[in-house]
Amino acid sequence: MVRKTAQWLPDRQDIIWIDCSPQSGQEMRDIHPFLVLSPKSFNDKTSLVIGLPMTTAEYNADNPFAISVGTASGKKLNKISYVLCHQPKSFDWRSRRAKPHPLGAMNDALFSQVCERLNQIIQLT
Repeated sequence: MVRKTAQWLPDRQDIIWIDCSPQSGQEMRDIHPFLVLSPKSFNDKTSLVIGLPMTTAEYNADNPFAISVGTASGKKLNKISYVLCHQPKSFDWRSRRAKPHPLGAMNDALFSQVCERLNQIIQLT
């Protein structure tokens, strides 16, 4: 009997690795952590994921649209990680071969703060 393994699907609040290239203008490029805003059911059915890129670029310390979410891990150790709330994006996560990030998922309090800042920009509610 062949046992099926569960296929990984990104879900809301997950942090994933995504390749943002190709890019244009001020958009991010290359592989970055990405905070997922869309729910698993949407991500599965559409192969798209909607979310916000993350970076350790220090100039974001003064960016009113960036939320500090703690120190990064890996080779960026001791650098502050920021979620860029002013750059919502959608990507085809399957074709870009997205992978889970070692941080797993963002905690509820920080995720709420990120969503509030995004809403200040796009004013959905």
